[in-house]
Amino acid sequence: MTESTTNAPAPETSTAPDTAGAINAARKIAVVGSGYMGGGIAQVLALGGARVALADVSAEVAQKNYERLLTESDEFVAAGLFPQGSTELLKENLWPAKDIEEAVADADFIEEAVPEVIAIKHQTLARISAAARPDAIIGSNTSTISIADLSEPVTNPERFLGVHFSNPSPFIPGVEIIPHAGTSAATVGAVRDLVHAAGKQTAVVKDVTGFVLNRLQYALFHEAAQLVEQEIATAEDIDTLVRTTFGFRLPFFGPFAIADMAGLDVYNFCYKSLQTDFPERFATPQILTDLVEAGKLGTKSGAGFLNVPAERTPELIAYRNKAYVAMQQLLEDLGPAPIN
Repeated sequence: MTESTTNAPAPETSTAPDTAGAINAARKIAVVGSGYMGGGIAQVLALGGARVALADVSAEVAQKNYERLLTESDEFVAAGLFPQGSTELLKENLWPAKDIEEAVADADFIEEAVPEVIAIKHQTLARISAAARPDAIIGSNTSTISIADLSEPVTNPERFLGVHFSNPSPFIPGVEIIPHAGTSAATVGAVRDLVHAAGKQTAVVKDVTGFVLNRLQYALFHEAAQLVEQEIATAEDIDTLVRTTFGFRLPFFGPFAIADMAGLDVYNFCYKSLQTDFPERFATPQILTDLVEAGKLGTKSGAGFLNVPAERTPELIAYRNKAYVAMQQLLEDLGPAPIN
């Protein structure tokens, strides 16, 4: 899948030390916060070949979670979720530090993954910033807090950004990269390279409330919850519709590719229909109106949000059909999720 960059502006070039070379050459990493998210991130980066220090509120907590990660890795290997040799690789690359200062002292990149409380994050980031090298890149796994606000205790804030993994991080391939206005372009590039080296995909987004991932995720949940509250459908039936209709497409195509294939004129008409009862909630996006008025209707016209050439439509349809059949076969092989 092509890496996404969205329309986030390229951060300004900084006069701070160039971190890109160091991070790509040595790849010494520290993860501060060894719980479920931090531990998973440490697994990902260590299995990607980096040397990773694991730190927490005490040496005992870091050691306990280090041992948990090894046990967990054994279980994943036995289940076929991690490749053979993963636990041995973790033992080689992952180590528990006695404290934050020891973990970050020689790190090229530090990922903060402590609880989602700004006071705790500020305190942790201040310790990281004081103990780390001045050219070390510092990332936060926050999913909601402003990156600019989090950068306040960080010296050389041009080296700071959001690096948001999703749960469970060993198995979710996407990582949200969130520079604040002062993050340097070299920092963004170096972190993307590091995340790609661990087998993940990245998207760079602006530092706005909720970023992108959670704005989309919570918008869907908000509408779903209202449908249940209004007794239009049960939670079970809504989940069934989502996972067997438009959600079925989402592993292969994002919302813009789906819209282009459906036809932007069709989307434009559907918005007008929705507006009969929900005029404000489903106001037609201006960008959609502009494209339709310009005759850019998606794959049928060879131009839309993604500008797929019309001559590639048969190839795209063939891929889509093959993907959906493969997805259905996978679901049948796995069987139903143990929810009900």
